[in-house]
Amino acid sequence: MRSPKASTPGGTDAGVGTLVLLVGAMCFIHVVSQFLRSSVGVIAPDLARDLGLGATGIGLLSSAFFLGFAGAQVPLGVAIDRWGPRLTMSVSMGIAVLGVILFAVAQSPEFLVFARTLTGIGCASFFMGPLAIYSRWFPPERFSTLVGIQLGVSGLGVIGATAPLAYSTGAIGWRMSFLAVAAIAALIGLFVWLVTRDDPPGRERPKSGESLRESFSGLAEVVRVPSFVAVFAMQFAGYSTFLTVFGLWAGPYLAHVYGYDLDRRGNVLFVLAIVHLIASATWGPADRLFRSYKIPATIGAGMTVVSLIWIASVGKPSEAMLLVWFVVFGFFASCTAVITAHGRSLFPVAFVGRGLTLMNLGTMGGVFVMQAATGTVMGLFDAPGGVYPIEAYRAAFAVLAGVLGVCTLIYLASREPAR
Repeated sequence: MRSPKASTPGGTDAGVGTLVLLVGAMCFIHVVSQFLRSSVGVIAPDLARDLGLGATGIGLLSSAFFLGFAGAQVPLGVAIDRWGPRLTMSVSMGIAVLGVILFAVAQSPEFLVFARTLTGIGCASFFMGPLAIYSRWFPPERFSTLVGIQLGVSGLGVIGATAPLAYSTGAIGWRMSFLAVAAIAALIGLFVWLVTRDDPPGRERPKSGESLRESFSGLAEVVRVPSFVAVFAMQFAGYSTFLTVFGLWAGPYLAHVYGYDLDRRGNVLFVLAIVHLIASATWGPADRLFRSYKIPATIGAGMTVVSLIWIASVGKPSEAMLLVWFVVFGFFASCTAVITAHGRSLFPVAFVGRGLTLMNLGTMGGVFVMQAATGTVMGLFDAPGGVYPIEAYRAAFAVLAGVLGVCTLIYLASREPAR
């Protein structure tokens, strides 16, 4: 029996089974990136103990992933438009696997930072590549929903970086855990290569006739697109706020302020990861519900600012209220799908790769800046025995609230595309 058919943007038909397999492959490769970018938070106290790292060192180690990720965005945008997302993602996976292996065997903080940077370079195409494929396979009005699905399913990687990583670290150590992750990532990369195609059946795009120089010069046209700067500002602060809390400071905060051990930290972060997974899928179709990108994105960012101001003011709420805070913060800070879809709506198809990767440069560059900056702020406080006081965490939360608040005000100047 033939599969039901689904219409693609180019007027061709693809079987529903083909589309499900395609989207599944794109989600799986993003799972790898989501796990690796979030994997320092729950084991940060263990890394600090094993390698003698302070807050500034932990902040640098975690943010190094995003430095490599952000630095690769511009050439990746050109590569996706010129050679296609499938080949770009496959080469990137090889680099990511090498980075994870080096991280697992590193014996010094400097080598850990190098391995983490290399891993970030390798993972740099695992979100933009799928988005470029969605732009070629699906109509524009489905893009935000697909981003929500992508972020929701790939949230399994975020979940894996909580309790599962904590349990694995307790059982076999963090080094063996990361070697296992490298093997799984390699298998996922092979699966993606086998099932993914850049274009739907009957609609293969001709190879780019642009020279490399022309490809890079096209970046200037992307930057000149109306509302680019305003949406870029929200890209810079939105996701970086969530990941600076979840992927870096939530673990040490629970350890230092509440005295939680590895297992309890993993369990609390597991709850936050589940909220993030559900919220990402919920925010996905929000632009169609509101018939606007700005309204839901501004609501999400505004409520995130309010939640950060509250935790910065209270410092140490009761354990029950802390769990409520994690749920509220995790839900509203997960509005990335709407912001990403707003960015995608600004660019014509020919510039999708470069446009999205430049936007993602803001996203991942923002994580690098926010994690490194909050690490520096926390490093200003005395930490006897490596335990930072509650005032250090209050200062970090306040910095996040301030930066996100300013970027949200800038974002209000952006325009809605014609719908």
